[in-house]
Order: sequence, then C-alpha cells, then structure tokens
Amino acid sequence: MRKLSNLVTNFPCKFFFRLGVQTMIQCQDCEYYKQDEHGRRTFSCDPFTSVKEPECLQKWQILRLDFLVSQYQSMLTSQQKMAPMQDKLFKYIKREMDDLDESDRWKIEDDEPDENDIC
Repeated sequence: MRKLSNLVTNFPCKFFFRLGVQTMIQCQDCEYYKQDEHGRRTFSCDPFTSVKEPECLQKWQILRLDFLVSQYQSMLTSQQKMAPMQDKLFKYIKREMDDLDESDRWKIEDDEPDENDIC
C-alpha cells in the first residue's frame, strides 16, 4: 500500500483511474480538515477512531512530532532568556552559603585541640 501511495502521488491520476486504482484523499478534501481565514490548518481527526487511510496516521504522527519539536524549541528559548538571571541567582546563593560557612567556622576551630596547648 505504501508503494502504491508513492506511485499515486508521482503519476497522473488519469493513468490510475484507467487501471481501477483510486488515489489517496488529500487532507484538504477530508471532512476533518478545516482552514481558517488566516490560513491556519486545523485537523479534528482522531487517530484511534477516524483514520480514513493508513497515510492519515502517518501524517498525524508527523503533525504531533512537529508540535513536540516546536514546544521544545520554545522551552529552550525561554530557558536561554532565564539563563543570565539563573547565573546571578546561583552566584548569590553560593556567596551566601560561603558566608554561612565562614561564620560557623569559629565553632569548628575551637573544638579541635592544638598541639601547642599543654593540659
């Protein structure tokens, strides 16, 4: 079926109608396809209930993959915007932690016996 669909898209439709083979329906001809006035395409098809042809499932998977990639790219963009602020925050926290360690160091130093002290 996959090879046939590749042939259908590459050869004229008249040739296949003479052979008795129907061509795959295009998304714009499907009842689950809508296009708004801004040119955005929306697909209301469900891969579990409304798959008309095997290629529809492949197209649906490509759309979902494209959506995941775009969401990942937007997440990376937002992380890149936050990176300078995160660096400043980490430096501030590290400085505060070092100050706390420095202020508590006197407790640790007195607990250790000195070699010069004779008791």
